[in-house]
Amino acid sequence: MRLIFMGTPDFSVPVLDALVEAGHDIAAVYSQPPRPAGRGKKDRPSPVQARAEALGLPVRHPVSLKDAGAQTDFAALNADAAVVVAYGLILPQVILDAPTRGCLNIHASLLPRWRGAAPIQRAIMAGDANTGVCIMQMEAGLDTGPVLSRHEVQIGPEETAGALHDRLSALGATAIVEALAQLDQLTPVPQPVEGVTYAAKIEKSEAKLDWGASASHINRQILGLSPFPGAWTMAGGKRLKLLSSRVTSGSGEPGTVVLGLTIACGEGAVEVTRVQPEGKGAMDTKDYLLGARIAPGTVLG
Repeated sequence: MRLIFMGTPDFSVPVLDALVEAGHDIAAVYSQPPRPAGRGKKDRPSPVQARAEALGLPVRHPVSLKDAGAQTDFAALNADAAVVVAYGLILPQVILDAPTRGCLNIHASLLPRWRGAAPIQRAIMAGDANTGVCIMQMEAGLDTGPVLSRHEVQIGPEETAGALHDRLSALGATAIVEALAQLDQLTPVPQPVEGVTYAAKIEKSEAKLDWGASASHINRQILGLSPFPGAWTMAGGKRLKLLSSRVTSGSGEPGTVVLGLTIACGEGAVEVTRVQPEGKGAMDTKDYLLGARIAPGTVLG
C-alpha cells in the first residue's frame, strides 16, 4: 500500500522499520520538528526523523496540520492510508479523511482503558495485570475510534515502563503489518462506553516518593516511572532516582533503610534493585552501596 507514516519518539521507530520491510511504499514521513536537546541545546531531529532519513525517506515536520497549505500537501500524497503512532499533533478531520482508507492509529493500551498520552506508565502505576496494543481507525475524538484489532499481554510483576514500552513497540509493529494485510477482512468494533479511563501526561511532580504510602503503591510508582522521569528520593543530600524494585517484608518508620536498600513504607517495604545517583548513570543497587555506604536506620526523603 501507499502509506503516510506519522510518528515521533523511539516507540514509533520499529513500526516504521516493519512497514518498510513489509514492502509498503512510504510516500512521506511526518514527525515533530527538531527540538533543542543536550548540553548545547542544539536542534535535534526526532528518533523517527533520524531513522526515516537513514532509510532515504522524505520527512516533513509541520508545526501544525491546521494550515491549509499543510493540508493540501498531505492530500496531494494520494495515500491509501496513514499509519499514526505517538505522533504528537492533533489531526483535523480534513487530514483524517484524506487517505483513501483513512488513518490507522497504534495505541499502547486495551482501549477504552487508558486513552491519552501515557498509557504504558499509567497501566503499571494503576497495578493493571494486563495491557496491550490496539489498531484503531482514527476519528476526531481522543483515541475514541473503532478498534480493528486487539493484542493483549501480561505485565510482569517487576516490569518497568521502559521494558514494557519496548515490548509493546515491537508488538505494535507486528500488529499493524498484519492489520494492513487483512484490512478488507477486519471489522471496526466501536469502543464500549463503559471502562473509559484517561492516561494523563506524566508530571514531574508525580516522581517524588512519599514513603508514607503503601509498599505496593510505591513499587508501582517506581516501576511505572522508570526510566523517565524516574521516581526519586533524597539520600545524603542528593537526589536518588529509583529505577527498579520489588515489594518485600520489613517494617519501620516510613523512609527508613531497613537493610541494604530495603526501605520501610507506610505499609510494608520495598527492595530497590537499581538506582541512578544524581549526576551519574544508572547502576545496580549493590554497586551503588559500595560507594554510598547507607547504613540501616538512615532516613530517606
